[in-house]
Amino acid sequence: MVSGHLFLCRRNSWPAEEYVTKTALQLLDFDGGAPPSEAWRRRLDSHANKLKEFTVTFMEAMKMMSLGVRLWSYVREEASQGRKAPIDPFTRENHKPSASQGVPLGGMGSGSISRGFRGEFKHWQILPGSCEMSPVMANQFSIFVSRDGGNKKYSSVLAPGHHEGLKKSGDEGISSWDWNLSGQHSTYHALFPRAWTVYDGEPDPDLKISCRQISPFIPHDYRDSSLPTSVFVYTLVNTGKDRAKVSLLMTWANSIGGASHNSGGHYNEPFIGEDGVSGVLLHHKTGKDNPPVTFAIAACETQNVSVTVLPAFNLSGENCSSEKCTTAKDMWDKMSQDGQFDRANFDRGCTEPSSSGNAVCAAVSASTWVEPHGRCTVVFALAWSSPKIKFQKGRCYYRRYTKFYGTSERSAINLVHDALTKYKRWEEQIEEWQNPILQDERLPEWYKFTLFNELYFLVAGGTVWIDSEAPGLEENSRHGTNNEQERILSENANTNPVANHTSFGDNDVGRFLYLEGIEYIMWCTYDVHFYASFALLNLFPKIELSIQRDFAHAVLFEDKRKVKFLADGTWGIRKVKGAVPHDLGTHDPWHEMNAYNIHDTSKWKDLNPKFVLQVYRDFAATGDLVFARDVWPGVCAAMDYMEQFDRDGDGLIENDGFPDQTYDAWTVRGVSAYSGCLWLAALQAAATMAHRLGDRTVAEKFKVKFMKAKMVYESKLWNGSYFNYDSSSRSIQADQLAGQWYTAAAGLPPLFDEGRIRNVLQKIFEFNVMRVKGGRLGAVNGMNPNGKVDETCMQSREIWTGVTYSVAATMLHHDMEYQGFTTAEGIFIAGWSDEGYGYWFQTPEGWTIDGHYRSLVYMRPLAIWAMQWAITPPKAILEAPKINVMDRIHISPLALRAFSESGVRKIAPKTSCFSSTVFHCDC
Repeated sequence: MVSGHLFLCRRNSWPAEEYVTKTALQLLDFDGGAPPSEAWRRRLDSHANKLKEFTVTFMEAMKMMSLGVRLWSYVREEASQGRKAPIDPFTRENHKPSASQGVPLGGMGSGSISRGFRGEFKHWQILPGSCEMSPVMANQFSIFVSRDGGNKKYSSVLAPGHHEGLKKSGDEGISSWDWNLSGQHSTYHALFPRAWTVYDGEPDPDLKISCRQISPFIPHDYRDSSLPTSVFVYTLVNTGKDRAKVSLLMTWANSIGGASHNSGGHYNEPFIGEDGVSGVLLHHKTGKDNPPVTFAIAACETQNVSVTVLPAFNLSGENCSSEKCTTAKDMWDKMSQDGQFDRANFDRGCTEPSSSGNAVCAAVSASTWVEPHGRCTVVFALAWSSPKIKFQKGRCYYRRYTKFYGTSERSAINLVHDALTKYKRWEEQIEEWQNPILQDERLPEWYKFTLFNELYFLVAGGTVWIDSEAPGLEENSRHGTNNEQERILSENANTNPVANHTSFGDNDVGRFLYLEGIEYIMWCTYDVHFYASFALLNLFPKIELSIQRDFAHAVLFEDKRKVKFLADGTWGIRKVKGAVPHDLGTHDPWHEMNAYNIHDTSKWKDLNPKFVLQVYRDFAATGDLVFARDVWPGVCAAMDYMEQFDRDGDGLIENDGFPDQTYDAWTVRGVSAYSGCLWLAALQAAATMAHRLGDRTVAEKFKVKFMKAKMVYESKLWNGSYFNYDSSSRSIQADQLAGQWYTAAAGLPPLFDEGRIRNVLQKIFEFNVMRVKGGRLGAVNGMNPNGKVDETCMQSREIWTGVTYSVAATMLHHDMEYQGFTTAEGIFIAGWSDEGYGYWFQTPEGWTIDGHYRSLVYMRPLAIWAMQWAITPPKAILEAPKINVMDRIHISPLALRAFSESGVRKIAPKTSCFSSTVFHCDC
């Protein structure tokens, strides 16, 4: 029974008027200063609770004890080589995660910095695969207001709370600053890639302030979306009767997070650029031979705004003995007294490199007069230039943005200049993209802003975007290998098509990586990309095709280096030819794939079908025949490889009694709903693709297999209302129709009768969704027929956010709008709403029914874009001829006779997909 109260969030549940006074909204409604009507909102004085991580049960721990011992040994072995293991559940960050995240800064692939909803800069991911979670407290915006000839003054850091040791006697550090903002009248409004912070009379009761944060995340723009920069636009409205001098201050530590500011060798440099742009460069010397980073903080001087800088001040006064040394307190006192720094500071040149243990910071001030009832705009920008990216096994590449800005760290000046002069155009492009969705009255409000805000992961998910025209440079790339491994590595370097392909003519957009999550450090984890890829295909389709090309080439590659698999302690080779890799690697991506070593993923049953399904969907959506022909050999190899898992010759693959798919702790035996449905969908997709490319022999082969496998699948698993989990369990799996989801998304004929599909989805809705806290958590992975959660293992009892979104998308494909939005709304309620657990902008892989998370900042929740795909399919799929291509695939009499002979394996002669196929488009 579905109760109506669940759709309370369909109303305008987050109106700006409930967070900001109508007067303030009206006054700020110029130059983009007012927050939008649809946004995720939070008050700055909200409590940021600590997040609770999941724990395994005693029985689960006992089952995984041997794995745990081997994993612990592997983590220590990697640490001895100076590397971080891709999965390390034993090392814990000192900074415990809290419900304080917000919209991250920058474009994609050039390193990222997150910014909490209360203003703190944290989650530093400047170096690949490394995340420094703690905030750098010196990085702040502050304000100084002087009225009535200086008789009335206000000053405060524009962040609530205070630094530990506030105003203690003799303090010379940032604790000496004025932390006067309560946050009671200040609010945060997020609509990725922008965010608004509104200070409604704080700290000056007669001053309304809006800070608008803008990053260049612009769909289909493969240039500006790669830029490591953000803009902060301050809108000031003076509601008082007297003129106000307002000085805004941006302070920044020479740091890339953690304790890096204390490592020494850093120096700062003031600059005056073109078009009134001026500020400070902060040159940072990274540790462990990583490439250097240069930050630029700047403001734009106009007729009404004066910009001054302080090139350097010390974070504390402990190591500040020189008379010329400026402490954080000295800097603050100067601003409090004068509201600006000395113009002569621009002539000071580079500062001396910092000594070890001495943290150096810089400041930029922008001052203006605001008349009574007047308005003014002040704009700051931040950029970070780290042209070269180095992975831990030594190989280096140039980042994508260097294609346009060059390879000098000093390009940070040009980056902030362009950010300050182009941000208005960026906003126009962002609004042109977002408005059709935001103005669609069919959609629930929570869905609209959650759809955009889940895209935070494409910036903060550890993305790397390189310039494919600049080849990688090797630096000690064979560190830690023995002679035999070196020989194999050398052979692979010459034969690896993944590492060696660099560009694709007019479609060259560089090469793109993104992490499975900040806790699972593997690039482009493919079984998870299966869910997340809808975001890239919707917004950056050329990147999506580039990733698929990487995997298509990888299928044909073999890496014979030995690897120990930690689940059972057996040994195998790193990459088997014909098998789709689990990932593109960790410490040497493209060259050393399959960093995941829990199981031997060459025996997984979902990776190859997922590859075929993604490739066909991408081909159907883009109509790119060049892409289709390029990846077709990989598709054929992937399909042929799977034949070994059809051990009884009935056309349907079987699972092998271990967790041989994306649910890598949930054992599967024999024929299974998840893997089997993916296989059926892949057979149909491969047959259709072969037909469209003119490869009729292969099309016939896969069609016959599909017809045979479908009969077996339904006869062995259908129980009258849903498909059994596998040959030994009647558990109701939320993800059992994953193959049908992709079938619908690609515009292919349904795998099963429409009534049967809807019955399954209704069963999942009633059991996996509504019987868990009334639908307020999402869809639990496994549910027993008696209505109790399946506690077979850790993963069967979890709610996976991305899977829930994909199930919702499947419901939308089959006109079950109410069920679809109700299912997905559970993720919003638990993860994003005020009554939830605080997972905004760090959506985890999943949570338990108690709301305890596993793996924050995870890739799979990007699957919410599969819902939008279902709502507004791409033109190529929407307008495709409404014909069943499978009906047009001719089957020879010999094949028909073989098909009719049940149980006979030799349906048709084996057709090699590596023959000299002649392509014809038969669309």
